[in-house]
Amino acid sequence: MPIITTNDFKNGITIIYNGKLYQIVYFQHIKPGKGHAFVRTRLKDVLTGQVIEPTLASKERIEQAYIEKRPMEYLYREGDHYVLMDPETFEQLPVSVEAFKGKDVYLKENMQVLVSFHDTTVIDAQLPDSVVLKVVETPPGVRGDTVSGATKPAKLETGATVQVPLFVEMGESVRVDTRTGLYLERA
Repeated sequence: MPIITTNDFKNGITIIYNGKLYQIVYFQHIKPGKGHAFVRTRLKDVLTGQVIEPTLASKERIEQAYIEKRPMEYLYREGDHYVLMDPETFEQLPVSVEAFKGKDVYLKENMQVLVSFHDTTVIDAQLPDSVVLKVVETPPGVRGDTVSGATKPAKLETGATVQVPLFVEMGESVRVDTRTGLYLERA
């Protein structure tokens, strides 16, 4: 693993600090009028999400973690794991539900996801920014209820519920933003 100093810090870099994997959320180099320079940091534990704020000495040497991102294909759910397949080697890999961080409600079979690895440990799984899903259940839009921006709940094929405009009917496909969970358009 490469060794970097605090001078090489950038937001988003993943480092190994005190034996744990952290991502740099924020850092600030401080040079007081008296004494040695130091760096205030905010680090987020990649696995648990816990945030710590250590103060590091200027030019302190820290190990940078190598994160590999690979596209994989979602196949099926098996208990509390999702089975993903590497499209190049056809190797199947079970990934825990926690890796999806609650975005798995938009997960559909044969969907491409981007999986982040540190060594052989799965750190994160990212869905595409938007997905097209079919509406399986929604109440009919009431004629005359055309207040600007009027919405109704719609249950999608994956079980997720989103707010859609009144004109969306059962059986139609809609595009949903997986980052915010908001309806984007009819597809």
